[in-house]
Amino acid sequence: MVITSQPQHDRPSRSGTHTSKSAAPYLVVVGCPRSGTTLLQRMLDAHPELAVTNDTHFIPKVLPNAVGEPNPLLTEQLVRAVRTYKRFYRMKLSDDAVDAAAQRSSDYREFVSALYQEVGRARGKRLTGEKTPDYVRHLKLLRQLFPWIKIIHIIRDGRDVALSALEWAGPTKGPGKLALWAQEPVAVCALWWQWNVRFGLRDAAALGPQSYRRVRYEDLVARPEPVLGDLCDFLQLSFDAHMLNFHEGKTKHKAGLSPKSAWLPATPGLRNWRTQMSCRDQELFEALAGDLLLELGYELAVGKPSVEIAEVAARCRAWWLQEKELDQPVTS
Repeated sequence: MVITSQPQHDRPSRSGTHTSKSAAPYLVVVGCPRSGTTLLQRMLDAHPELAVTNDTHFIPKVLPNAVGEPNPLLTEQLVRAVRTYKRFYRMKLSDDAVDAAAQRSSDYREFVSALYQEVGRARGKRLTGEKTPDYVRHLKLLRQLFPWIKIIHIIRDGRDVALSALEWAGPTKGPGKLALWAQEPVAVCALWWQWNVRFGLRDAAALGPQSYRRVRYEDLVARPEPVLGDLCDFLQLSFDAHMLNFHEGKTKHKAGLSPKSAWLPATPGLRNWRTQMSCRDQELFEALAGDLLLELGYELAVGKPSVEIAEVAARCRAWWLQEKELDQPVTS
């Protein structure tokens, strides 16, 4: 049976505190998609004590829609829903490992914990975690299920996120699924980025510094060693240089590959809204999400929008509020 009360301490960290080998999943990396979550996941996963799975999405997706019951009793149907979820294969667990996790679990929390313990066992690593950007909208659920969990929230300048999303999104992917995309894709990017980031900021307010850490993508790529060192302190791990060299032996030098597919190291300037985004797009993005950019310490390029752009922004914001009226954390 997985221990769900205060775990037993087993070893000191660099900072003199302790971690538990029974707390699984130990951490989750979240953020608006296209904000550098994969880069951070690869860095953390390269640590010899930490295995971080990539974009499995299943934890909230398979739960029954029972209000107020985040931790239902484990049933054969729930186990089946997990193992057949379309992205669960990314856990890279054998059927026997899933069966073993189910057999020693009585509820959903214990089952998920056991699955991540199996990941650690398969990888020969003491601690495990998950990177799913969309979990930024499920922090309350994650904390209810796993009171010990550590959350790393990566944030990137929304205008650079938009540049990446414009290449990545499509009719079945990301913000490209939204109807307004065909007319005003940059406006959709601004509203979508703000929506995701504010979810995380809102729910982080209930978490203390021992449970939540925010990191800026720009700092991570400009100064990876001190930023990763700070994250290791947060995770109660000793810093390891393998995190800086996560790409060695994996980088692909082939024309046309995305930075993610090419397994590039931390590289500043891959997106630059100042030179790659039109003046209109900058103005529209800032008209919709400029308050949040300033709140996060990013500079504005335009200031007060023109009457024309302000009208476009108002129409797009009204559309978004109607589209997301039941799922809107805050508005700016």
